Amino acid sequence: MAALFLGMNASAARMDMVDVSNNNGYMSTAEYTSMRNEFGVKAVTVKISEGSTYKDPYAASNIANVQAAGLYINGYHFARYATKAQAIAEADFAGQTAKAAGLPVGAVLATDVESQEANNQSKATNDRNNAAFMKEIQKFGYRADIYTSGSWANNKMTIKGKTGWIAGYPFVPAGKQWYTNNNAWQWSGSAHFRISYGDFDVSQLYTDYYTAGQKSTVKPINKDAVKANNQGASKNTSNPSTSAKWVKESKTYTLKTAVKLRTGASTSSNVITTLPAGSTVKTDRAIIQGGYRWVRQPRSIGYGYLATGPATNSLEYVKAGASHTYYTVVSGDSWWSIAQRNGLSMYTLASQNGKSIYSEIYPGNQLQIK
Repeated sequence: MAALFLGMNASAARMDMVDVSNNNGYMSTAEYTSMRNEFGVKAVTVKISEGSTYKDPYAASNIANVQAAGLYINGYHFARYATKAQAIAEADFAGQTAKAAGLPVGAVLATDVESQEANNQSKATNDRNNAAFMKEIQKFGYRADIYTSGSWANNKMTIKGKTGWIAGYPFVPAGKQWYTNNNAWQWSGSAHFRISYGDFDVSQLYTDYYTAGQKSTVKPINKDAVKANNQGASKNTSNPSTSAKWVKESKTYTLKTAVKLRTGASTSSNVITTLPAGSTVKTDRAIIQGGYRWVRQPRSIGYGYLATGPATNSLEYVKAGASHTYYTVVSGDSWWSIAQRNGLSMYTLASQNGKSIYSEIYPGNQLQIK
């Protein structure tokens, strides 16, 4: 989920809730248990879907493994709607996808409103669309909420008191916590956990909205470790751009909306031009930096840079120095053939991907092979 990360102070807010998506890859029960026992995490909110077609491929395994670790489970849908009809259609798609993935009735299924589509709408239109989504999602037995950034809350859309999951970076303790009138405050987008690779979004909860309606066995085994690790996370969390690396990417994008082409991979870089919707852009490099996923476009003189979306969008996610290697399934593959080519047993291959050897795999699926 997106917001610009600017650094953190030594005193940490609580790490009550973590959100995960396809960007984090496969997450095991052991990782969630470690978050619970060592960092005091109480709830996990997993990405379910985006727009009207994208289903997060890790939603089902995340939901099952979070529950197995004794944590509260919730979900979120990355909103692309610009009209009331689209909001209702996306809610139906998200609700059906959540049901299929095993999200339990009573969980929160929040709408994540931070897209360019929402940015182009008036506050009144966003309020109407969000209300339509939330009313529709409740028909599936889920509780509704809105995730957005602090700069958009009550500016781009209305966030009523005692509702909302608000992202506000950086974490700066100033005698009181931020967004105490809301359900949750996401205070970092680059927290680290001991046995999990990569950066995670973490939030402090002010109400029981994200820990209600479900059973949980959250009992951190070492309260002193929880306190120390929370403080350590704050001290060690830094801007992801300091360690991010450009990786090769030869792709052609067709822009759905107008996008600013900049002189550098930063929202503060000068604008070269604004590319209109429908433009095609050929890229040669990509990077996750400053809360966004950036791509580089070779030009007749130098390069241009544009953000394809927030760091958590559904496009291919770049993990610099990732500790896992993934294989993309092609037609004719089987658990046995993939395992043989990579020196694994098919049981190990299936297990480390949260599946059994009887699970179906399809072309385009990504499997962790090491």
